[in-house]
Amino acid sequence: MTAGSLAAVLLALTSPTSASAAGSDSSARGAQAINGPLKVCGTQLCDADGKAVQLNGMSTHGTQWYPKCVTSKSVGALATDWRADVLRISTYVQDGGYEDDPAKFTARAMKFVDMAHAQGMYAIIDWHMLEPGDPQFNLERAKTFFTAMAKKYKDHPGVLYEIANEPSGVSWSRVKSYAEKIIPVIRAQDPDSVILVGTRAWSSFGVSEDADESEVVNNPVRASNIMYTFHFYAASHREEYLSALDRASDRLPVFVTEFGTQNYEGEGANDFAMAQKYLDLMKRKKISWVNWNYSDDERSGAVFKEGVCDTDDKWTGTSVLKEAGVWIRNRIRE
Repeated sequence: MTAGSLAAVLLALTSPTSASAAGSDSSARGAQAINGPLKVCGTQLCDADGKAVQLNGMSTHGTQWYPKCVTSKSVGALATDWRADVLRISTYVQDGGYEDDPAKFTARAMKFVDMAHAQGMYAIIDWHMLEPGDPQFNLERAKTFFTAMAKKYKDHPGVLYEIANEPSGVSWSRVKSYAEKIIPVIRAQDPDSVILVGTRAWSSFGVSEDADESEVVNNPVRASNIMYTFHFYAASHREEYLSALDRASDRLPVFVTEFGTQNYEGEGANDFAMAQKYLDLMKRKKISWVNWNYSDDERSGAVFKEGVCDTDDKWTGTSVLKEAGVWIRNRIRE
């Protein structure tokens, strides 16, 4: 696809029609109706009245692999049966994702955002960069993607922009520089929505590369209405990580945009006891969180049993869920 034809497709995709339709559909119910537009107040995520809120929800798997798990029915089940507040839409950059077909995966992300909005949920637009770990490798792609997304959703109260999933192998100053290049791109279209900034070492505040949150505390991103992301997997990430989240959230606005009850690859045995320690901390401090992942992948971290997504039939209740799915559904419903 040429640059000109891609621009034409993106122009068509960013028309306001579907976004405003989704907004009107969601106005009578859901987290959006309760909280309104979100903003950052000190170290907290706040509602339109400045009251601290905690969102709980799920992340899609890579939209290039599991789009069949994200349907109007499945998203409806997430909102009404699970009672989730937020859906994270994970657009992988590599691995057969965005870089292979920008127009296709931009359209798919918009479709899934609109599904979340139609159910009254917030949507996190996740730029799911993994390898290479330097977010600046995909800087121009990110500018194109977030320009399109922010242009469409600039007047919608239900989006948050996650600009770099898991930076790794680079310094915090490098990640910060990327954020300070991408945030103005979003702000040129959408001046108000919350932006989520990935932290070093797979969004661990540097802990996975022998650092800690002090590098962010002492050198924060120069922007307003932003939060920093933290990821953990309970079977792998123990007290050192829990303590880092506790300390960081005393000084910085933090959103846990990905976690699992398994090991860091989202597989293996569940450690619900350790995961509950994290959830207890996040509840006490009103730290919003999103679990990985809302699919029927074969790994233990995918909430649905294999094959559930093939029929688009039954999504509610616990019979379709793996052990981790039953556990996290119960935690969201609480």
